[in-house]
Amino acid sequence: MLSPPPRNVVGQVEPHDHLEILPDDGVIRRVSEQHIVLDKDGQRRISSMAFSPSSPAQGGGLSVDLQRAIEESGRDAVQFVTTPRWIGSVRFTAQQLRNEGFLVGFDPLPPDNPFHGEVWGQFSPGKKKKLAQLAQWFVPIPEVTL
Repeated sequence: MLSPPPRNVVGQVEPHDHLEILPDDGVIRRVSEQHIVLDKDGQRRISSMAFSPSSPAQGGGLSVDLQRAIEESGRDAVQFVTTPRWIGSVRFTAQQLRNEGFLVGFDPLPPDNPFHGEVWGQFSPGKKKKLAQLAQWFVPIPEVTL
């Protein structure tokens, strides 16, 4: 298991680059039906909303799951990240995200998700587009493109 993340005086996890999250570690972003839009050709695709932080005004990052931590606990990562709400997911490596100037940190949410992480940084339209290009299906959604 990863060492505890840095916290501020009120106990919130501070943006950080967790050194125990290795360059090749999988970083999984869950995708819901709300993240799917129709493109100009009428095809369903993942929207830029899937690559947007949840609460940027409060310093929140992009909510993710840390694949190695899930698997080291003996759980199946595909089953863990897939629920009726989260019907699919995409995967990056930590290094891909860091190469784009993002911090990749550990932000556990016990008891439901002790494998939760955050990706912090500037999510400009260009960066969201780059994340969409880097993303690979982890749990594909039928008839939806990246």
